[in-house]
Amino acid sequence: MDIRLLQPSDIPHVQHANITNLPENYFMKYYLYHALSWPQLSFVAVDISRPQKSPYDYPRIVGYVLAKMEEDPPDGVQHGHITSLSVMRTHRRLGIAEKLMKQSQRAMVETFQAQYVSLHVRISNNAALRLYRDTLGFVNEKIEAKYYADGEDAYSMKLDLGYIREQMLDEDGDEGEPVGELGKLEDGKEDKEKGKKRKVRVGRTLGVGELVERNESQKA
Repeated sequence: MDIRLLQPSDIPHVQHANITNLPENYFMKYYLYHALSWPQLSFVAVDISRPQKSPYDYPRIVGYVLAKMEEDPPDGVQHGHITSLSVMRTHRRLGIAEKLMKQSQRAMVETFQAQYVSLHVRISNNAALRLYRDTLGFVNEKIEAKYYADGEDAYSMKLDLGYIREQMLDEDGDEGEPVGELGKLEDGKEDKEKGKKRKVRVGRTLGVGELVERNESQKA
C-alpha cells in the first residue's frame, strides 16, 4: 500500500470512492479546489499490489483524505479541517484511514503551523467515532443540530496538534549528535589534535645552509 499526495488526475477516482462509501458527495470542482488551494494536505492510498493490465490502467485508489486549512477561523487560531475521509470496504481494518489522517495532520503542522485540526462526524457513525476518538485522540466539542442534508446531527470534534510539533522538535534535536561510542571517540581525537602544538625550525638554518653541507659531503 502506498500513501501519497493527492494529484489532480486522481480526482475522478477519489470521487468514485466517495460516492461508493459516503452519503456526503461533492462536485468535481470542490475536490479540485482542495487540490489546488492546499496541495500539501490531501492524500490517497494506492493499492500497488494489483498488477497493471496496460500502460493506461490507472492505479487503484482505495482510500483518501480530503483536507484544508480554515481560511477565516472564527476563533482566530490557525487550524486545519478534515473535509472527507473514506476507505473502500475491501481495504478496511488495515490501518489505512489512520495513516491517511496522520499524514495530513503532520503536513498541516509542517506547512501551515496548524495548532489543531477539526472535523464533523455523524452521531450514528460508530466506526468513524472509534477511529477519531479512540485511535486518533479527537475530543468532542459540541453537537451541531441538523448539520447534514438529511437532518442528522453531527459531532464537532477537535484534536490538538501539539504532539506533532514536539515530535518535530525531537527529530531536529537528533541531527548532528555523535552516534554511540565511535562518535565520542572521534570527537575526542579531534579535540586532542586541536590541542597539540608542533615545533618547527624557521629562518636560514633550515634551508640553504643544510643543503650546501649535504651537497659537499656527497662529493667527498
